[in-house]
Amino acid sequence: MGMQTEDSIYGLLHKMEEDRIILSFKGQITPELLASVYRIMEVRMNHEKEEPRRKKKFYHILVECLQNVYHHMGSLKEETRERDNAAIFMIGYGKGASYRIITGNFIQNKNVEILKSRIEHINSLSPEALRQYYVEQLAGTELSEKGGAGLGLIDMARKSGQKLEYSFHEVSSTLSFFSLSVTIY
Repeated sequence: MGMQTEDSIYGLLHKMEEDRIILSFKGQITPELLASVYRIMEVRMNHEKEEPRRKKKFYHILVECLQNVYHHMGSLKEETRERDNAAIFMIGYGKGASYRIITGNFIQNKNVEILKSRIEHINSLSPEALRQYYVEQLAGTELSEKGGAGLGLIDMARKSGQKLEYSFHEVSSTLSFFSLSVTIY
């Protein structure tokens, strides 16, 4: 398959406009990339004169989302081909005046049920119960990567005030593709 023609690039642009995508990326997530994304979004939000409190909430969740993906990629290490250690994320506008942050990355099938039940549990809690759960997890967590990722999910739900949307797509006997979407009003 060759390079995309101008028509299909225009089609992609049109689709991104339709889906209200501000920024999208596919590939290896590095600390340098994360720093660039934060800078790009800061310029964008300043240009749109976004309210400081909302901007702070957006950044907090963006950092959590992208750190989450970065940790997942780190946990796959050498056991997967490079293609299977790539990730994707998109930042866009959601319904109404909201922002949406969508991430996607490969995870091992053996971790799917744990992650799914963790997200389901987080989604089932009231804001007060979620706050309490966060405090309990914080007190009981050795600051390992896995513990940190769990806290990140709780924090995203707390800060956004929304349920976490997610899906798993099995791609092989060992890997699934995990996508997560967080809406910020």
